[in-house]
Amino acid sequence: MCRLRSRLVVTMSGSRRRVIGTAALLVLVLVTAVAAAMVWQHGVLRQDGDIDGRVAPSPSPTPTPEPGTQLTGPLNLLLVGVDTRLNQPTWSPNADAVLILHVPESHDQAYLFSLPRDLLVDVPPFEPAGFSGQHTKLTHAMSYGSRVPGTAIPDPAQGLELLIRTVSAVTGIDEFDAAGVLNFAGFTDLVDAVGGVDIYLDQRVVSEHLQPDGTRRTLQPGGGGYLGPQKVYEVGEHHLVGWEALDVARQRNLDGADYARQRHHRVLIKALVQKLFAQDLVTDAAGILRVQEALGDALVFTGRGGVVDFGFALRGGPAERIATVGLPGASVWSNGRYLGERLRPVSEDFVAAVRDNRVELFLADHPDLLDRTAGGHR
Repeated sequence: MCRLRSRLVVTMSGSRRRVIGTAALLVLVLVTAVAAAMVWQHGVLRQDGDIDGRVAPSPSPTPTPEPGTQLTGPLNLLLVGVDTRLNQPTWSPNADAVLILHVPESHDQAYLFSLPRDLLVDVPPFEPAGFSGQHTKLTHAMSYGSRVPGTAIPDPAQGLELLIRTVSAVTGIDEFDAAGVLNFAGFTDLVDAVGGVDIYLDQRVVSEHLQPDGTRRTLQPGGGGYLGPQKVYEVGEHHLVGWEALDVARQRNLDGADYARQRHHRVLIKALVQKLFAQDLVTDAAGILRVQEALGDALVFTGRGGVVDFGFALRGGPAERIATVGLPGASVWSNGRYLGERLRPVSEDFVAAVRDNRVELFLADHPDLLDRTAGGHR
């Protein structure tokens, strides 16, 4: 059992003290944590002051270690996006996006890569959910783990625990230093809180779900699709508000199917990171509070340190030092029936490089794994 799994088993029982609606989107912990650390360093958040009536703690009478000193060596963070369907309280959330942020020992670079939601995996037995284990798609691990015997209301924090165990078994990464789940509403609110994001789309995206004004398309009678005009995003530069960013992130009817959608997830995440840096959030305490308030309970988070700890540990990694990586895979079929996805050997070799902390050298030999940006440059 990996070390974070052990912590989760302890901290997620009872009152679940360590699994909280937190102050930062985990996918942006690299940025928001750095912001918190820089605010602390610049004295904006004073030890003897307050922000919006929130009194900061008094100085400790004895010296304390610098935050983040326990976060040495390479770091791995698990980032999960889910559709919790807030209008359906009994809906068990699937892991709609599963990403890993790898920070090498130097802490001056980060690598963001995706695992296919339909990746065929062995989801292990999980007693808290009464789940006996199954060979199925990765997306289902979150749903199966969220089930709570005796109630119809799912527990996303519990689902995160099983997802961590599953991803750890698939990748061989025996420790995740932090992990979190953000729902669709939280993602939309965060994009709006930072004033939208600017991205480049390398292909035309036609929305299955929304009309040009953002209202939902009408379901066809009897199901099987939608009716009405569709929102279209042409190739090129776009400024997206929250609902548009989420709409782009959800589309799978693309050239490249779900692998193209995974690439859009990474593009959007990096755009959010860059927007927070562009807003000089690192010296704006009110901006940090705006991000916190935008998220509320939309995020479930656990980690072996707080936001400030990660900030001090990662303060050497600016937004432009995040490289996004696409892992190629292939569909698995049986008797004409689609079963899911598998990673190609080069993708498995990349994950091995993550485990061995040699990603930079591996990508130097396999530059085609790096996502292309506007104009075709990586």
